[in-house]
Amino acid sequence: MSAYQPLKRPVITFPFLVLSVVALIGTYYLVQRFIHGMGPVTNINGGYAWGIWVVYDVVVGTALACGGYALAITVYVMNKGKYHPLIRPALLASLLGYGLGGIGAMIDMGRWWQFYNIFTPWHMNFNSVMLEVGLCVATYILVLCIEFAPALLEKMGAQGVLKVLNKVLFFFIALGVLLPTMHQSSLGSMLIAMGYKVHPLWQSLQLQPLLAILTALTMGFAVVVFEASFSSVGFRRPNETPILSGLGKAIMGLISVYLLVRFGEVIVNGKLGLIFAGDLGSLMFLLETALFVFPLVVLMSEERRGHGPLLLWASVSMLFAGALYRFNAFLITYDPGPGYSYFPSTPEIMVTAGMVAIEIMAYLIIVKKFPVLHNAETA
Repeated sequence: MSAYQPLKRPVITFPFLVLSVVALIGTYYLVQRFIHGMGPVTNINGGYAWGIWVVYDVVVGTALACGGYALAITVYVMNKGKYHPLIRPALLASLLGYGLGGIGAMIDMGRWWQFYNIFTPWHMNFNSVMLEVGLCVATYILVLCIEFAPALLEKMGAQGVLKVLNKVLFFFIALGVLLPTMHQSSLGSMLIAMGYKVHPLWQSLQLQPLLAILTALTMGFAVVVFEASFSSVGFRRPNETPILSGLGKAIMGLISVYLLVRFGEVIVNGKLGLIFAGDLGSLMFLLETALFVFPLVVLMSEERRGHGPLLLWASVSMLFAGALYRFNAFLITYDPGPGYSYFPSTPEIMVTAGMVAIEIMAYLIIVKKFPVLHNAETA
C-alpha cells in the first residue's frame, strides 16, 4: 500500500463554490487589466511602482510557500525522516504559492507580453537584484514540479518513470534548498537597493538578507503546521499534533534568533527611540513584534506545543507576523517622498483574492484526486 493516498471526496462543495465566485470576480478584473492596461485597474503611480500584487504575490506569497523549502532542509539535510509524511502537501502548497508569485509578477509587468526577455541573456540587466529573484523563482517552480512529480506518476501508474526519477531526485532536492535561499535573501537585498525610502526600522544594510531568510523559514514551518492542522479538521483526518509539535520547537528557535538579530540591529544602530515615536512606523513595529512574541511564548512550553489548538494559533500568529514584516518594509511604511500615496483599488484587491481562491481550489482538487496526503494506515 502506498504511503500516500487521495482523499476521494467530492470536489464540488459549498466552500468550493464560494471560492469559485471569488475567482470569477478576480478573473473579470484581470481580463480588464490585460485589455486596458494597469492604469484603469490599479492605484500604482510614479512613487509606488508596485502595489499589492507584487508585495503579496511575490514578496509575501513566496514566503508563505516556503513549507517545501523548510521541510526539505529538515528531512533531507538534517535527516529528520519522521517529518517525511508532511513533505508532499508542503511541496504542493509551495508549487501553487510560487506559481501564484510567478503569475503575479507577470501581471504586474507593464509589457507583460515580453516576460520571456528575462530568460534571454542579451536583455538581462546583471546589475539588477530583481533579475536574480526572477530567474531563481522561475527555476524553483520547475524544480518544484519535478519534486512533486512522483505524486502524479503514482496516479498514472508510471512505475518505470518513477524509479528513474527517484534515482536523480537528490539533485533537484539540493536545488530546492539552494534556490529559495538565494532569492529570499535577494528579496532582502531589494530593501537595501530601495535605500532611504524604506523606514529606518526596516532598513538594515548588513542584515536584510539574513532577516529575509529567517522569516521565510519560520513562515515555511508555520504554514506546514497550519496546513496539517487545517487538513485534520477540514478533512476529518487523524490528528497530527504529535509530529507537528517538533516543528513548533523549530519555529520557536527561529523566532528567538530573528528577534535577537532584529532588536540587536535596532539597538546597535541607535534606532530604539523610533519604536516609541508614536507614528505609523512605531505602531506597525509594535504590532509586528507582538505577533512574533505570541507564538514564542506559546511554543516555549512543551505542554503548549502538544496542545493542538494552541499550536495552530501560534502558527497563524507567526504567518501574520512574517507577512506584516514584509508588508511593512515594502509597502505600509514605504515613503517615496512628498506628493505620493497608495492604497490598493478594489480591482487590485479582487484580483489578489481571486488568485488566492484559485490556489486553494487547485489544492483541494489535487489532494482529492492524487496521492498527496499521508495514508494513516501506513503510519
